[in-house]
Amino acid sequence: MKIWTSEHIFNHPWETVTKAAMQKYPNPMNPNVIGVDVLDRSVDKQGCLHSKRLLSTEWGLPSIVKSIIGNTRTCTYIQEHSVVDPKEKVFELKSSNITLTNLISVDEKLTYKPHPEDPERTILTQEAIISVKGVSLSSYLEGVMASTMNTNAGKGREAMEWVIRRLNTEIEELAATARSTIRTPMAAAVTSK
Repeated sequence: MKIWTSEHIFNHPWETVTKAAMQKYPNPMNPNVIGVDVLDRSVDKQGCLHSKRLLSTEWGLPSIVKSIIGNTRTCTYIQEHSVVDPKEKVFELKSSNITLTNLISVDEKLTYKPHPEDPERTILTQEAIISVKGVSLSSYLEGVMASTMNTNAGKGREAMEWVIRRLNTEIEELAATARSTIRTPMAAAVTSK
C-alpha cells in the first residue's frame, strides 16, 4: 500500500474553484477522461449538494504493466461521490476505481476549503491510497502509480485554471451581451422620439 498526498493553493475564491471542479471534464489537460455520467444528484436538508458520477477513462498502460496484470484493456471506470457544503464552504470529493479492483485499488479524496488567511484563495488537499494486489513487484507498481498521480495532479490543477478562465470568459461575454441588449432598446426609444 502506498499513500500519496498533495496540497495546492488556488488564487481564486472557493465558490469559483468549486464551480470549476464540478465542470472540470472534459478538458485538454486530461484527455484520458472520455466520459462523465451523473448517476445521482440531490440537495439534503442542510443545503449540501450530493453528486454521484461515473467517470470513463482511457489509459495507455505501459507494456510492462499490461504483461504483469495480464490485461490489455485500457478503458477503466471510476466512481465519484462529492458533497458541496455552501454554508461551511467545504467541497469534498471521494473517488475509487471500479475496474480492475482485484488487482489495483486507488481511493482518492480531494478537499477544497477557503484559505484561512485569505478568502480570495482556496486550499486543495489531495490524498490517495494505492494498493496493488496479487502480483509480484506490487511495491514498485504502487510507486509508479503514485508518481503518475503526482503528474496527473499537476495536470488537474492546470485543467482547473483552464476551466476558470473559460467560465470567466463566458461571464464576460454574457455581461457584454446584456449590456448591448439594454442599450439597444434605449437607443431605439431615443431615436423614435
